[in-house]
Amino acid sequence: MESKVVSTQGKELKSIELSESVFGLPINEDVIYYAINNELANKRLGTASTKDRGEVHGTNRRPYSQKGTGRARHGDTKSNVYVGGGISFGPKPRDFSYMMPRKAKRLALKTILSMKAQDGTLALVEDFTIESGKTKDLVKALAPFVDAKKPERTVIILKDDDPMLKRAARNIPWLSYLSYNRLRAHDLFYGRKIVMLESAAKQLNEFYADEKRSAE
Repeated sequence: MESKVVSTQGKELKSIELSESVFGLPINEDVIYYAINNELANKRLGTASTKDRGEVHGTNRRPYSQKGTGRARHGDTKSNVYVGGGISFGPKPRDFSYMMPRKAKRLALKTILSMKAQDGTLALVEDFTIESGKTKDLVKALAPFVDAKKPERTVIILKDDDPMLKRAARNIPWLSYLSYNRLRAHDLFYGRKIVMLESAAKQLNEFYADEKRSAE
């Protein structure tokens, strides 16, 4: 499939060929759902912790006599029915992360890219950088694609790590950046605008084409 490459001024420059196996797949909602859930689970810290009755500081002495009071029997005040006592079935530190099959993960990323290409939210832009590293220069470069007064969540897909462009982007709350080989399903799916550099698109074609050959 062909897609037009535009300049940072919004002018059409040329057309390039995008791989159908990356940008022309049918929408697979199930695999997208699993990929996003996997990313969110892997980000969870799992540090929530409570003390049970064996960990609460306090005496083991009975609060009152076993018999003769007409009240319920209690062994100590560390029971969960007392204020300041232990917590029953409370959270403990745990690891929420899990592995997702590599093929399924990549299928989810390709499906999201295909969805963005089909609904017109994916824009191919000529390679550019922000030599000054200033935020205002990056906002100016993105002006043809995003309205700075009413910005939408935007993702820039880079060919490689560009320190100056990343420096300019880190102060923009509605903008995130990803390298072509380190994509995140959550950011791509919820991005209202996807700005992909021309070299990143070519690298994606080769990246997944190599994967297909290796699988064969």
